[in-house]
Amino acid sequence: MAGTSEQVAAVTDADFEARVLASELPVLVEFTADWCPPCRMMAPVLAELAAERRDELGVVALDVDTNPGTQSRYGVLSMPTLMLFRGGEPVWTAVGARAKRKLGQELTEALERSAVAGGGASA
Repeated sequence: MAGTSEQVAAVTDADFEARVLASELPVLVEFTADWCPPCRMMAPVLAELAAERRDELGVVALDVDTNPGTQSRYGVLSMPTLMLFRGGEPVWTAVGARAKRKLGQELTEALERSAVAGGGASA
């Protein structure tokens, strides 16, 4: 799958609740597909981010072609879609590839906003 590496684990419809929604750490989910060139561009960015922030943030990838239930549940129509979950709720969403620096800044801001709002704020 385009978004997986040693640092970015694959999740599925079957384990999404346990590995993302029930996680004590915030989790960044990349909704991805093998046929998506921007998703392939994001793979090394997400792997670096996952390694650098492993103590504060989980990073996973969900293949939309083999996991349509979660994709549909969150209304994901374009790939890559990045969605940050905290306390079982989506708190930030972005569509399209991002440079590592920009993504890092956006995540830091979203994490700060969601911590102040108690974990359920929308960005």
